[in-house]
Amino acid sequence: MDDHLQDEGPGAQAFWLRSPGCGDIRPAPLPDPGPNDVLVRTMYSGISRGTETLVFRGAVPPDQYGAMRAPFQEGDFPSPVKYGYLSVGTVEKGPTELRGRTVFCLYPHQTAYVVPAGAVAVVPEDVPPARAVLAGTVETAVNAMWDAAPLLGDRVTVVGAGMVGCCVARLLSAFPATQVTLVDVDAGRAEVAAALGVDFALPGDAAGDRDLVVHASATSAGLQKSLELLAPERAVIDLSWYGDEEVRLSLGGAFHSRRLGIRASQVGTLSPARAGRRTSAERLELALNLLRDPAFDVLLTGQSHFRELPDVMSRLAAGELPTLCHTITYGGE
Repeated sequence: MDDHLQDEGPGAQAFWLRSPGCGDIRPAPLPDPGPNDVLVRTMYSGISRGTETLVFRGAVPPDQYGAMRAPFQEGDFPSPVKYGYLSVGTVEKGPTELRGRTVFCLYPHQTAYVVPAGAVAVVPEDVPPARAVLAGTVETAVNAMWDAAPLLGDRVTVVGAGMVGCCVARLLSAFPATQVTLVDVDAGRAEVAAALGVDFALPGDAAGDRDLVVHASATSAGLQKSLELLAPERAVIDLSWYGDEEVRLSLGGAFHSRRLGIRASQVGTLSPARAGRRTSAERLELALNLLRDPAFDVLLTGQSHFRELPDVMSRLAAGELPTLCHTITYGGE
């Protein structure tokens, strides 16, 4: 193990995007925790593949620089920037009730960090720390459920079997008498769908006339297919973030005659269906409680050590690592 990762002294180590397509690990000085702060030693972090690879490629549109800032981001888009938001660690210093607890925080990839105590959420004792990195993704799926408002017995399709799509599919599978199909171009995702308790179909085999379609493939073809599968007078719930990629759709067919719609859903704000009745902290707590479900482990498909992160991000952005959630480990090996 590298010496600088063995003995950090008063500081830590953090992953930075130095320039589009190129990342490195840098020293990260740690401030002394105040009376209302916590010092967290990281155990695991997760790579939010869709968003983080777009950031890594420098593909954040300039007009979205403000909207896409992560809670504890340092630097600015396109680079240099310290970005990420799926971190799980142990509280080493802080209020008595948090000391020694495993917590989740929307923090970038870093070996240790100091944040306000209110910025961490306690991971339930029966949720494995590695699984807890999915909390931010499950929280996105929770918000999508509030936006979509599925009903008993609905026929639902989720287009795109990535991290977000799979989490949405698993939550939908809990609705009684609901038939859920996960659609993806990768036939290998059929095994993932089975583990999540839902059906699977390739795009050409997917059934139409669906009561609800959730799109999470981040592609024009996926959004087009989502519209084609939708029943009349329904709206696609679109969870995809496309970055600076142009989205092209053919709307000259059934889009108008069937009165179809597209509705965006994103986790940055609470769904209007729960705004004023829930807080972001309550939504995250719900996501962590939902992670008691061991079925989510099927999404943890790759693991690397923190010091390998620059190479891992480069390979993920190039499509060379076909993983769902790639987990980063910290500490000795």
